[in-house]
Amino acid sequence: MLLASETGLLAQALEARPGLPWLVFSAAARPAEISAPLGVWLSPRRQGWGGDWYCSQDLLPLQSESIATIVVQHVGSPASALPWLSECARVLLPGGRLWLFALNPLSPYRRHWLGVDVHAHEPFSWRRSLRRAQLQTDALTLGLGARWHPQVDARLQHGAGIRAAYVLQAEKRRIPLTRIPARGLRPMDVAA
Repeated sequence: MLLASETGLLAQALEARPGLPWLVFSAAARPAEISAPLGVWLSPRRQGWGGDWYCSQDLLPLQSESIATIVVQHVGSPASALPWLSECARVLLPGGRLWLFALNPLSPYRRHWLGVDVHAHEPFSWRRSLRRAQLQTDALTLGLGARWHPQVDARLQHGAGIRAAYVLQAEKRRIPLTRIPARGLRPMDVAA
């Protein structure tokens, strides 16, 4: 139900920059509704990522600054994510966006995943990891998904609240080169 609630926003993220490549890291298989071309869909495997490609977890076989949009959907934890988030930052174009879908630990919906090997983390933890990877996070977190009952609810709300999941966005920004004006010569003191 939760993944179905996220499909519309996921498709929107991938179609935001038509004609530019995208990359998805997801715990789920690629939904049939995602028809955006020029992308790679990867899922966690025992030793790295699998799906459209197979590669190590800490090194993506992509050129630097070659991907416009990256989506991270329910994979990893903030504590162990720095190596592959740094790799995501490396392959993102300047101005490229990373969308991170994560489970909300404050939601009453968490009773549906208790006892399963699924972990939820607060947005603050993910923001800190994204900043360490040199990505600038948006101040606003969007909540989505059900609150109590297992039903598809794709409506977005400002802040995670008690929704089942939330979305963070981060952007790769490059500091522009600025010219430092030359110092003007000061006249000498005649008395000296």
